[in-house]
Amino acid sequence: DQRAKLAGSEARPKKVGLSVGELIVKAVAASKERNGLSVAALKKALAAGGYDVDKNKARVKTAIKSLVAKGTLVQTKGTRTSGSFKMNKATESKAKKPAAAKAKKPAAAAKKSPKKAKLPA
Repeated sequence: DQRAKLAGSEARPKKVGLSVGELIVKAVAASKERNGLSVAALKKALAAGGYDVDKNKARVKTAIKSLVAKGTLVQTKGTRTSGSFKMNKATESKAKKPAAAKAKKPAAAAKKSPKKAKLPA
């Protein structure tokens, strides 16, 4: 019985809700601070949203590090996972543009395919 549990036959139920990174991005995006949101204010916002910050300090730090590495967040003050962070304006505009471009491409492809069908006939 123990081996079956260890082998993974009984998978843990996946937690419902947003990941820590998504929660952080939401909090920073909602902030209207010019210099970005400090880590302390970020933790307060997460706690207000119902996230247990004290229990998951390491997860918050790694999420901040990964978001900065990806370029989603920009660090305006401090080093590593201290200081202030704000949204990267370049990634915000890129995130909006590809969605619009993807919507246009399938329509263009759909228009081309009927022409190809008419050529052999």
